[in-house]
Amino acid sequence: MSGFIERVIADVPLPRVHAAADPAEVADQIAREAARNAALVSASLALPPGPLGMLTVLPDLFIIWKIQRQLVADIFALHGRTVELTRTHMLYCLFRHMASQVLRDVVVRAGERAIVRQLSSQALRSMLGSLGLTVTRRIAGASASRWVPLAGAAAVGAYAYWDTLQVARTARDVLLTTPRSRADEASSERTPAPGA
Repeated sequence: MSGFIERVIADVPLPRVHAAADPAEVADQIAREAARNAALVSASLALPPGPLGMLTVLPDLFIIWKIQRQLVADIFALHGRTVELTRTHMLYCLFRHMASQVLRDVVVRAGERAIVRQLSSQALRSMLGSLGLTVTRRIAGASASRWVPLAGAAAVGAYAYWDTLQVARTARDVLLTTPRSRADEASSERTPAPGA
């Protein structure tokens, strides 16, 4: 499972949006759209019953994480901080609400600010192993829902919606509590605002 998670987060997608004058409002809109898409995909993939439905669990997770990765990349871009987005940030944003005890070492508190530390590849692998257990439990729950198609699809869709909104909230919290990097400040000074 940890190898699957690593492959999912290894690629930080390019953002589909540019820095916005009011990033909070636009981030809310794209978060709700991503949550709706995630809910629709997840509920649709949960409809096949029994053993056939079991085959849709991993594709469901993969597609949801793809939607959520794009959401995180877009939220960072809306705030003009694309340069700062790393695999560690992505890992933290995608899984913080699911496995906060596993990810507690990623964030260092410095006064009022939270700083997401870069992890060594060994620390990242260790953390991914722990996350694998959490994700395996989630898969077991999603698999069980495949045996009760309509109710299970509604529950899985509702969870995907909530989960995606939590990812957006974590990404925004990271941006609000971490200082801008020097590289990112230089990048935003060189890049003219859209429409300028």
